Amino acid sequence: MQDYNADQRPDGTRPQQVDPDTGELIWTVPVLDADPEARKNEKTINVKIMARQQPVPPANPGDLPFVPVEFEGLTLTPWIDDNGVRPKLAWSVRAKAMTAPGKSSKSSVAGRSESAAA
Repeated sequence: MQDYNADQRPDGTRPQQVDPDTGELIWTVPVLDADPEARKNEKTINVKIMARQQPVPPANPGDLPFVPVEFEGLTLTPWIDDNGVRPKLAWSVRAKAMTAPGKSSKSSVAGRSESAAA
């Protein structure tokens, strides 16, 4: 994800955006809704993941035309998009990790055991 608030480099590109809270790079993962009845403008969303290295989706487990993934620590934050003529509600979608369904990362397992003990 490019940092549009930073100055352009000599080649015209911009540096990658850094999360101000964690200092980690921000990556975007496009997610497709496989429902054939989903509306065209709602078929894809971008999930932001903060990580030192680029997240890699798991291998496709079968003959599916897409790779199923599970997002850990998924949060939705509403905000008002007032760039157009008519303001509308928009969402920022963030996750802590991306894994194969049923396979949690080590950090989330620790987080679950801590929350279970509380």
